[in-house]
Amino acid sequence: MTIQTPVQTHSKLPDVGTTIFTVIGQLSNQYNAINLSQGAPSFPCDAKLVNHVTQAMQQGFNQYAPLTGVVALKELIQAKVFTLYGQSYDVNQEITVTASASEALYSAISALVHPGDEVIYFEPSFDSYAPIVRLQGATPIALKLSVPEFAINWDEVQAAISPKTRMIIINTPHNPSAQVLSADDLAQLARVTRNTDIVILSDEVYEHIVFDGHRHHGMATHSELASRSVIVSSFGKTFHVTGWRVGYCLAPQALMSEILKVHQFMMFSADTPMQYAFAEYMKDPQTYLHLSAFYQQKRDLMIAELQNSPFQLLPSSGSFFMLASYAHFSQESDSDMVKRLITDFGVATIPLSAFYTDGTDNKLIRLSFAKDDATIIAGAKALCQVKG
Repeated sequence: MTIQTPVQTHSKLPDVGTTIFTVIGQLSNQYNAINLSQGAPSFPCDAKLVNHVTQAMQQGFNQYAPLTGVVALKELIQAKVFTLYGQSYDVNQEITVTASASEALYSAISALVHPGDEVIYFEPSFDSYAPIVRLQGATPIALKLSVPEFAINWDEVQAAISPKTRMIIINTPHNPSAQVLSADDLAQLARVTRNTDIVILSDEVYEHIVFDGHRHHGMATHSELASRSVIVSSFGKTFHVTGWRVGYCLAPQALMSEILKVHQFMMFSADTPMQYAFAEYMKDPQTYLHLSAFYQQKRDLMIAELQNSPFQLLPSSGSFFMLASYAHFSQESDSDMVKRLITDFGVATIPLSAFYTDGTDNKLIRLSFAKDDATIIAGAKALCQVKG
């Protein structure tokens, strides 16, 4: 029996419905496909971390944490950021532990962007940026990264800036392209925002996954940019516990005070026992400093296993993703290619068009190597069966 209701609704996001991600998930389950699609590890986190959570619960840390987070954890964040990037953030006023990096993104945009504002961001992009901006009554301005380099054209950025521009959203290392910003990119960003009131929202959830000996050029490495930036990171991505939903953000006090006004009504505080566990775990810096080598081994394994596939692999400089081109052997849409890979070859990937608001199709698919080695090998073997 269907319940009838006289209530009429007016959607704030009328064009948001079932996405290709949902379609892929359903098809993958139906065909029991090897999962190279989801950006979530298929291997367990360190048992020590689980033990730390258990101990925190047993010790009674099960009630609300302070608004901005457990002090011991914030002190370790402060020390890490200063040691790695040279920027010092006040523990009490400029560091907030959030209920996921996603909550930090939402809180920052909601607090700092107003109706009528414009927000510049770069596509392909993580799919939440534009909807969050729209929910504030603001306008997202999408600039496309060059293909296949996936670089920012800073002349285009300069031209896109208007008196209405309130924020520029940066993502490095970048999902889905796996590219990273350079020191020159930061200099260009500083140039185009100098003498403006533009806030930079920097999504740096893969900060510890940068390859080939390169440095992570985040906003905290550039003092001028740090003074106008909200930096977002993720414990889930760093410690293989995406389901725990804990992240953090850094910002100058004037910006953070506004973000906290939203944070306190969204979540008030992130999960308490997890915060105590991270505080204990991070006492050893190697828990995050080893990640680049750890994931580079997986990246290199995927490259080696795909040598005999018809796909052309694009460079992966950071994150745990890699793009693969098939334009030289097929003109089918990337969505159709992904569906065929699931139904005919039993391996799930993601079409790059899903990361564009207009569905731009560059004949590229995204692969995730945040998987155990057996899954990487099995997935690559399936992709090698595709005929070029």
